[in-house]
Amino acid sequence: PFPMAGLLSLKAVWPLMGAALLSATPALAQPASQQVDNPLAEPATQAPASQGPATQGPAPAQPIPQTPFPTQAAPVAEPAAKAEPKVLIAEVAIEGLQDHPERERLELAAYAAMAATPGSRVTRNELQTDLSAIYASGWFSDVRIQPVDGPLGVRLVVVVVANPVLQQVKLDPADLKLPEQVVKDTFAADYGKTLNLNTLQTRMQELQRWYADQGYSLARITGPSRVSPEGVVELLVRQGTVEGVEVQFLNKEGSATNDKGEPIRGKTKPWVVTREVSLRPGQVFNRRELEEDIKRIYGTGLFSDVKVTLKPVPAEPGKVVILLGIVEQSSGSLSGGLGYSQSQGAFGQIQLNDSNLFGRAWDLGTNISYGQYGGLGDITFTDPWIKDNKYRTSFRARFFFSREVPQLFQSENSSFSYQLRNYTGSDFDVVTSFAENPAGSNQGTGRTNFDTVAIQRIGANVQFVRPLNRGNPFKKAPWNLILSFGGQEVTPMDFSGTKYSRGVMGNLQPDGSFSTSNGASVICLAYNCASENQLVSFRVGATYSTLNDPRNPTKGNFLSFGTEQFISVGENSPTFNRVRGSFTHYIPVEWLKIFKGCRPKPGESKDCKQALAFQVSAGTLVGSDIPPYEAFCLGGGNSVRGYYNCDLGVGKSFAEATIEYRFPIFSIISGEVFFDAGTTFGTQAGIPGNPGGLLGKKGEGYSPGVGLIVTTPVGPLRLEVATQDFSSDWRFNLGVGWKF
Repeated sequence: PFPMAGLLSLKAVWPLMGAALLSATPALAQPASQQVDNPLAEPATQAPASQGPATQGPAPAQPIPQTPFPTQAAPVAEPAAKAEPKVLIAEVAIEGLQDHPERERLELAAYAAMAATPGSRVTRNELQTDLSAIYASGWFSDVRIQPVDGPLGVRLVVVVVANPVLQQVKLDPADLKLPEQVVKDTFAADYGKTLNLNTLQTRMQELQRWYADQGYSLARITGPSRVSPEGVVELLVRQGTVEGVEVQFLNKEGSATNDKGEPIRGKTKPWVVTREVSLRPGQVFNRRELEEDIKRIYGTGLFSDVKVTLKPVPAEPGKVVILLGIVEQSSGSLSGGLGYSQSQGAFGQIQLNDSNLFGRAWDLGTNISYGQYGGLGDITFTDPWIKDNKYRTSFRARFFFSREVPQLFQSENSSFSYQLRNYTGSDFDVVTSFAENPAGSNQGTGRTNFDTVAIQRIGANVQFVRPLNRGNPFKKAPWNLILSFGGQEVTPMDFSGTKYSRGVMGNLQPDGSFSTSNGASVICLAYNCASENQLVSFRVGATYSTLNDPRNPTKGNFLSFGTEQFISVGENSPTFNRVRGSFTHYIPVEWLKIFKGCRPKPGESKDCKQALAFQVSAGTLVGSDIPPYEAFCLGGGNSVRGYYNCDLGVGKSFAEATIEYRFPIFSIISGEVFFDAGTTFGTQAGIPGNPGGLLGKKGEGYSPGVGLIVTTPVGPLRLEVATQDFSSDWRFNLGVGWKF
């Protein structure tokens, strides 16, 4: 108390007092002996509402209501508002904290909140302001001010009821995304102390930030909905749940209706869109998950724009419907072009494709190409996600027809020596007639029309790919399993389509005659020297990827391996097995800073995709019934780049290794420095007829080189130059995409 000398006449004090008290009973007020439910719809910092008389402390004859003073009816006409009378405050006393463990702290908080002090003159409204300020300090559940006339003036008795000591915080409902440990850590500094509603609001905001940081942007925390005398506080949490997902098709202008006011009708089935959304009805809304969902929708390649709208559900607070506004892009395409490859020479190509067949995201494509040395055509059907399959299994079927000149029967060497014989031919030509002596020896005399050997394949295969995602189709699974089945008929022939089963190279006479005793070599072009082979197989494989970018990675690993078993279905159908695998590793580096994105200015983000890349590949054929055309080929733009396609070796087994440094030069141009090496492990003779050895292919070699990669709308174009074994023999290579 703060006594003050002075005397205020009863006549002056009475208009202020009215033998009454000022009180503010907040929603938290409760009798000390019982627990009361107290819903709080607003934060604790708002002004308290008027309540009835207090249950503690001295009570005057009649309370003063919190309506404008005086309480009697106002005159019909008032010429001018009268100024409120002021009285002199003689003393201010805080009561109600006698047995409280933090009495001194709370008394100081109450005094600090008041503007009225002994010696000051105040009006009734100013006292009401002080009452609200004490309550706004957050320490008290009930505050009452009682003015009492005394011999020295007006004595203000402030009767307060302190909040309970905080012991526990409960969240309703109990099944929340918010971990219990986060709640404990948030309120750890407040347990065992008097509950302060302002501090409580701050802690609630911290919990709200946790939700926001985790992506739960619709979550709201309100309360307290209940505070018990034992210090248990209950907070109400609305996490924000998804009521459903709807698809709305838009035109290119973003409108949901056409010129006639009719809804836009899309080609795509709505389930093609909604199956890419991981948020399901009843699930807590998460902004991050929705962003990943949108990325997957764009990843289908069917849509040019996706607009997201969250529609509140009427009369159900906290529930929303996700409305996806979809702008479809054209799924059909017809393209053509001209090109050049070593296997086909100059060629023309036509492609017809629909990537959204029947609106089910099915891809149906036809490709036809024809060139100087070969032609091919295929029809491919792909279902990227078999409907209702929780593993996101994809299916692919392909029917193909090809006739091409295999490079394993050709060589860029114009002359060479093999087994002490000098050869002038560099290609195998078909044998049109042959008198074998002895039988089964490929020895004798015959003729050729000098036509190049061609291989025709007609067949089909189906393939299933299943990610190892444990039944969660939205999980990014690094592992994928592959199972495929295939069958084809392989026919050796000349390029005009006449079937021939043997090929010859070596000492050929101008009229096409030859003799194996005079330097010519004859080999079988197919298994069992047959005019046709039937190949039936199944393949089991797996891939593993942690690449940070599937198109131009700078970090991560990629592993691929598999085995393909060929099963005999007839006399001219071989049985053998092919095993093949590769491993790629990328290390991010920043050695060269030619591109300006590698030298960002303050405030700019770095854009410097550089990597040191390593790749190792190996494979082998198991069995003795191996057709020559199924041998492994070394050399070419996707092998050892200093050699022409299949010009380094033709083997039963092989291994290749590459180390490559990639760095940006301009925004669309990158450079590379590489070193390739490959070997057949001396297995060229393991291929029936030894075509690689007869053509003088070395079987092992290495190749350093440099290149430029230009990013174009159709993909990266690669221009490289490499040397064979550090010799003066250089080769230029033009390819599409990175080697790996």
